[in-house]
Amino acid sequence: MTASNVWGKVVLYLKEHHKVALHVACGDITNAKIEGKKLLIRSSDDFLIDVLQNGKSDIDSAIRWQGLDLEFEVVKFDSSEQKVARDVKRIENFFGGKVQVED
Repeated sequence: MTASNVWGKVVLYLKEHHKVALHVACGDITNAKIEGKKLLIRSSDDFLIDVLQNGKSDIDSAIRWQGLDLEFEVVKFDSSEQKVARDVKRIENFFGGKVQVED
């Protein structure tokens, strides 16, 4: 049992049970990971995180449908763009105004 196999079956379950929005949101996720008794999805996308958290009961059902005893969890991380934007904001606050960042 690999995380990608489990996640693929979750997506299939959502499609077969007509959970269209959740199916579409989950279809492009490729970073599923199993750690202990948890199926983890990492994302920096707040909208996707919200969709996954709101669909948690359906995703849990899809996991149980496979006969698995895994807890579904979404883990938020900051993308590199989010980190840069946060750092620029800190620098602007420090210098009291707009800062121009060049590549």
